[in-house]
Formats: sequence, C-alpha cells, structure tokens
Amino acid sequence: MEWVRKCRGLSNCPAHRRKLRGPGEWWKLPNGGKSLMKKTSQSGSPRANDAGGPPSFLDEGSGVGAARRRRIPLKFSLGVLSLAIILGGCGADALKPAPQAEAKPAEPAVPEEIQLAAHSLLGSESQVLAFGDLAKNGKQEFLVANVVPKTPTNNLPGTIVTRVVVAENADGKWAELLRCDEHLKNQKGYLGMTPLAAVTGWRLQYEQNAEKGLQLYFTPLKGTTDSHVLPIGVWWNPATKRYQSLDRTYEHFLLESPSLQDARSTLR
Repeated sequence: MEWVRKCRGLSNCPAHRRKLRGPGEWWKLPNGGKSLMKKTSQSGSPRANDAGGPPSFLDEGSGVGAARRRRIPLKFSLGVLSLAIILGGCGADALKPAPQAEAKPAEPAVPEEIQLAAHSLLGSESQVLAFGDLAKNGKQEFLVANVVPKTPTNNLPGTIVTRVVVAENADGKWAELLRCDEHLKNQKGYLGMTPLAAVTGWRLQYEQNAEKGLQLYFTPLKGTTDSHVLPIGVWWNPATKRYQSLDRTYEHFLLESPSLQDARSTLR
C-alpha cells in the first residue's frame, strides 16, 4: 500500500508526468482530457485532416510539389508562345504583298511616216528597230530590218536578219545611208571586211552610244549554223559623214571599194 501511495504521489507530480508521457498516456495531459486524435491520423501527420490544407500528393516534399506546380503553367506558357510565333509568322507572310515584276517602260510607237518609209524600203513585213537622232548629227534616222522569226530550224541566239537599212530624212525625203543584204554597202560602195561570197543571213547586234551614236555589228551566218566568225563593226564616221566599217580592233575606219569581185544579188 505504501508503494501504491508513492506511485500516486509521483503521478500527481508534473515533472513525473512529463517523464511518463507516452503514446498511451494522453489521458494524463493537463488539457482537461481532450483527445488529440482529432489532430492526428494513421500516418502520424498532424496536418492530414486540417480543413483547407493542400492535398497530400502536393505535400510529398516542400520542393517537389512546388516544382510540379511551376512546371505545369510553364509548359503551357511555352506552348502558347510557340503557337503565337507560328501564327504570327504565317500572318506576316500572308499580309506581305507579293513582289511585283518591275514594269518595263513602254516602247514609243513608231511614227506613221517612218513606218511607211520602212515598208517602201524593205516591204510590209519589215520591223523598225530604232529611230531618232541615231548618228548624233541632229538628223532623224531609222533602222529597219527583215527579221527571221524564231522556229525549230532557227534556234540561233540573237536577232537573225536577211536585210537591214539605215535611212536618213534629208529635206523631207528618206534616203538610204547603209544597206545590208548579201553584202555591206553605203553610198560609196562596198564596205571593208565584207565577205566576197554572198551572205544570206546575218546576226545583228546594235546599241546606242551617247557620244558616238548608233553602233552596228554584223556577223555573217552560213545556212542554219553559226560560222563563229568575228562580227563586222559599222559605225557613223563624223569625218566622212557616212557609215563605215572598222578594223578588227574597232578603232579605225576602213575605206569602201567601188566594186566587188563576183558580186551577186539573189535577194532583190
């Protein structure tokens, strides 16, 4: 009995109660005997049943849950941003106007007077290639040619012609200054470098020089094949006031010949 009284006395001692507190002695706490089971769970976590607490799968660790919560909106934001960039690029391409081909300036119409004079010289099928102050001498001229149309049998590069004439308006009348048919000729005779054999087709190249005027280059052709010979340059010579051919350096004018051995005319 004395031992029992000692035990009871010890149990009433607050220090002794702290030493004896254990899982099974919650009834001895000085809180009026209120059960702590309302704050605990089988897992031992005191927040497992708290009202308003986060779900348990987000409470696996302070870093894991926060990382997952941040990862979901981050992935969603990146997806939306990528879609916006794609749609923005498509929209920019759709709104961007298509490049338009550079409009070429319309060639001036050939005056009727020049057209009639060209037809009288080379026929109604002739084409006026250039007109105006071609020689840069203050007088009106035109360049007309019989152009061979492109066909499967005529696939040579450049402008292929059979006849060419340069005419000048002198006192209201059109006069020939240069003629190219089987040979190259001007008012004085046959131009230097003209082939002795008759030529039935030429490749014509021409350009306008701001100072020297019209510059013509004639390359004789043999049948439907290219002869690969150097072109004959014909320019306006201001010293003699007529079109003359040049040497192979294209620096010196050549004199004409009044006659040509075995000259024939098959196109007239």
